[in-house]
Amino acid sequence: MSRRTEDCTLLWFRRDLRLGDHPALAAAAERAGRCLAVFVLDDRLLAPAGAARRIFLIRSLRALREQLAGRLLILAGDPVTVLPSLAAEVGAGSVHISADCGPYGRQRDDDVRAALASAEVELVATGSPYAVAPGRVRKQDGEPFRVFTPFYRAWQEHGWRAPARTDESTVDWIDPATVAESAPLPAEPDPKESTAGLTLPPGSTASSELALPEPGESAARSVWQDFRDQALADYPVDRDRPDLPGSSRLSGYLHWGALHPRTLLADLAGDQPGAEAFRRELAWREFHADVLWHRPETARHNYDRRFDTVEYDSGPAADTAFAAWCSGLTGYPVVDAGLRQLLAEGWMHNRIRMVVASFLVKDLHLPWWRGARHFMRHLVDGDLASNQLNWQWVAGCGTDAAPYFRIFNPITQSQKFDPSGDYIRRYVPELRALTGRAVHQPWTLPDGPPAGYPLPIVEHAEERKEALRRYDAIKR
Repeated sequence: MSRRTEDCTLLWFRRDLRLGDHPALAAAAERAGRCLAVFVLDDRLLAPAGAARRIFLIRSLRALREQLAGRLLILAGDPVTVLPSLAAEVGAGSVHISADCGPYGRQRDDDVRAALASAEVELVATGSPYAVAPGRVRKQDGEPFRVFTPFYRAWQEHGWRAPARTDESTVDWIDPATVAESAPLPAEPDPKESTAGLTLPPGSTASSELALPEPGESAARSVWQDFRDQALADYPVDRDRPDLPGSSRLSGYLHWGALHPRTLLADLAGDQPGAEAFRRELAWREFHADVLWHRPETARHNYDRRFDTVEYDSGPAADTAFAAWCSGLTGYPVVDAGLRQLLAEGWMHNRIRMVVASFLVKDLHLPWWRGARHFMRHLVDGDLASNQLNWQWVAGCGTDAAPYFRIFNPITQSQKFDPSGDYIRRYVPELRALTGRAVHQPWTLPDGPPAGYPLPIVEHAEERKEALRRYDAIKR
């Protein structure tokens, strides 16, 4: 498409709900000094999301609109029809975006690009939600990486650009009231919507209120600065402790783009304690995005197709076990604490995500994708690439996978990473009166677990043997 002089541009916000370090905003400013900010409420993305993710998105859009002094146009509908119509209305010669790297987003953007091209409007993708766009880091023979560690080395050698210098003054924002009527932001859904059908345990807050993080770019930067100054040095050890404030709690902000990972990497320059460990965690996010870029089918299917023949349970008994798992009523305290944290906060500690995932796949013998769907419905940071491929890592069927025989023991994991039981007591009120190590195995008490808390629904040692039997069948 030939370049033409432009009076204005459109900046289509998606997973980049910020104004600082925004490459697409910088590119829009190079084309024209005037810009209209727009967000499209796309039901194909909103409908599958649970209450927590939709509430956080609505609040994040509200924060961005306030940051723009009200100059954010909200539209509802199919971007393929909405955006060409809007571009024609304002006379924009280009629509600027941060590239979407997921399967649906890539196809949607191709369709929008074609629709805009018919009206001689260009869709310009600049930057992405990642420090290095998926597909850029490859082996010397041009093939994608299948294993994290060599990817990490190559990713660091590739490097990334410095943060873009952008803010609310980068362009002259067009008042949307002069263009079109903005759609109202949807009402925040009732948290009960996401827990319908679950048997919530006594004392649960998930049915009445979600303890979500404060939305917006300013809040994200504050959370990052506090973590960097107070917890980063101890991150290599404390990140595995759910009872301690050792996690950055940035995943939701990164998912919605309130912060760009490049901003964090720039702050990590140097040799401060903990920087390397945190940089590796950012690289894991980029590695999974790269895998999904090359293998989009892994959003639904095993990366290692040999695992397609693994035997999983099904039927009424399996559904009952799955419901107990979803509700945090398995009888294993650390598993239940994690699943209740998910329902109450739209977030779960990473170490505990691995424990509860292993329990579903290798103790209950249920397919990883059932758990992955539950996570995607409830997580504020529900990122398709990270979620699906981390589940496959635990199940043993993904890239750089844990060997199939590595099965998390929920008791020893609990004792090692929540030694005092504080994490368990925080989310499982039925066990708060227990002292000492009994909180990890309340069924061993003389009178059994406290009233209201269930006995274990399975015996881990026996189910471990069964999991090994089923996985061994793959080798044969």
